[in-house]
This record gives sequence, structure tokens and C-alpha cells, in this order.
Amino acid sequence: MDAHFSIKIEPDRCLVHIIMGGFFSNEDVSDFRKGLTERLYKLGCSPNDHVTLCDVSAMKIQTQDMVGVFANVVGDPVFRSRKLAFVTGSTLARMQTRRLTNRDGVAYFTDVDEARTWLLQK
Repeated sequence: MDAHFSIKIEPDRCLVHIIMGGFFSNEDVSDFRKGLTERLYKLGCSPNDHVTLCDVSAMKIQTQDMVGVFANVVGDPVFRSRKLAFVTGSTLARMQTRRLTNRDGVAYFTDVDEARTWLLQK
């Protein structure tokens, strides 16, 4: 598999910036969950008070099974953020990303800067 991800945090803004690309396996998602858990612990915000920028523009179309696995991560109360902005590439990828969650506080963008601006608005 060619999955890759990075998770950076900005504690002063309670911001988590995730970049994901490639095609993910169960093991890759497990590694991602572990990394996200570690970063959230270091972020220092109150639980669920952070905002998340998730750039998946380099993601390949995932299998339905992997979409389900990712939906479990997105839906996990431990990871839930106050606002979640997805940056997607293709229309098909955006449609697949929309299947991950239907909760309030989620928006979809094609531009990272626009997503970041939306996240940091009060």
C-alpha cells in the first residue's frame, strides 16, 4: 500500500492539521489512529474543543470497507472536533468523504487556505 499521513498540531489555535494520501489498509488506519491519539494528547485543549483541517486531496478512492473504517475514526467521540474541514481533490473523492459523517460543524473545500480560514472563524 502507498498510504501516507502527517499530523501536525498548533496548540495556540487548538488546531490539528492532517494530510493524508494514497490507498489505506487496516494497519495504516490503525497507525493513523495511534498518531492522532498522541497528537491530541499533546495539543493541550479541552476534550473536543479543537478544530481539525484534514487534507485528503492526495487520497486515492478507498474501498467501501476502508470508508467504513474511516467513518468509525471520524465518528469516535475521542477524536471529535468542534469543527472539521475536509480538503478534497476530485469530485468522486469529495463524494466519498461526505459519506464519513453527517454531523454539524463539517465543511468541504478544494483550497487549504479557505478551509483554514473557516476553521479559525469564531
